[in-house]
Amino acid sequence: MSENPGAAVPSPGATRLALVSDCGNCFGLCCVALAYSASADFAINKPAGKPCPNLQQDFRCGIHRDLRQSGFRGCTVYDCFGAGQKVSQQTFEGRDWRAEPGAAAPMFEVFPVMRQLHELLWYVTEALALPKARPVHAELRAALEETEAFTDLAPEALRDLDVAAHRGKVNQLLLKASELARADFKGKKKDRRGADLMGAQLKGVDLRGANLRGAFLIAADLRGADLRGADLIGADFRDARLSGADLTEAFFLTQAQLNAAKGDATTKIPPSLTRPAHW
Repeated sequence: MSENPGAAVPSPGATRLALVSDCGNCFGLCCVALAYSASADFAINKPAGKPCPNLQQDFRCGIHRDLRQSGFRGCTVYDCFGAGQKVSQQTFEGRDWRAEPGAAAPMFEVFPVMRQLHELLWYVTEALALPKARPVHAELRAALEETEAFTDLAPEALRDLDVAAHRGKVNQLLLKASELARADFKGKKKDRRGADLMGAQLKGVDLRGANLRGAFLIAADLRGADLRGADLIGADFRDARLSGADLTEAFFLTQAQLNAAKGDATTKIPPSLTRPAHW
């Protein structure tokens, strides 16, 4: 990609296609590598590295259509940003952990690392699509290229990668992009970064240009709220009520956040995301 800051920003479409989960080309990595505890989101305890009892021999979920009714709501929320198929088909060249047990442990170690890198790619790609963030587009393109290069590393190098340090560096760029994109909302924007808004009554509230990074919006009432131009990176939307809310121009919103919320046909969402089936 060009380093010219005036160069055309690459379309986010192609990059985002690679960041969409493709379970048919994955060896059920999220169903094995990750641990979860019995809770409102999971019906059972499962340690990391142990296959979920619902995982079939073909690496598909045996209760996929009934996950929520069966007590596995957490599975319907999780999104790997395409890390599963990347690790399965590229990093390990199509070698699955059942056929090659020796590949299991390193594959399960690499998967969470790849997931973090792919999440960063999603955010950086979105930042590059923000016209008002053009002053930092060159730096963002460099970050995109560096992150993509990391995703192509060999398993051992991926395992030892200092992802936290890389995330910290990229996050500074995302913050700059966010500030530039929300600059027109001065006087209206609300800085609620990391705020405890659990169960907050925000029905119909004008939250345009708000900084809601990492905000706890669990079970918050956001019906009819206007979230256009809001920074939603890391905001916790579990059971948040989004009926009639407008998120069309909100940025750094992910599919997992939507999956965790309660919306309906009147909820307006960005075109890059999909309306959850349970809404």
